[in-house]
Amino acid sequence: MALKINELCVNCDVCEPACPNQAISQGETIYLIDPARCTECVGHHDEPQCVVVCPVECIDPDPERPESEAQLLAKLRRLQAG
Repeated sequence: MALKINELCVNCDVCEPACPNQAISQGETIYLIDPARCTECVGHHDEPQCVVVCPVECIDPDPERPESEAQLLAKLRRLQAG
């Protein structure tokens, strides 16, 4: 499932460079995660790097976008092919 940054975000700028899929960008008030690019770091790391580096723990699973590990790997392959 894609991840989502919640309103606790303090715009500290550490999550964006940690994302191997360039899924994170600055939004109007907080950082945003593009669900089309988020693979929860499957295929890159054992755990989502944005979650690892976030000092305020504001990154949660997005319940509106459930995805299995196989689906996340398929998304990664599509991103790498494009």
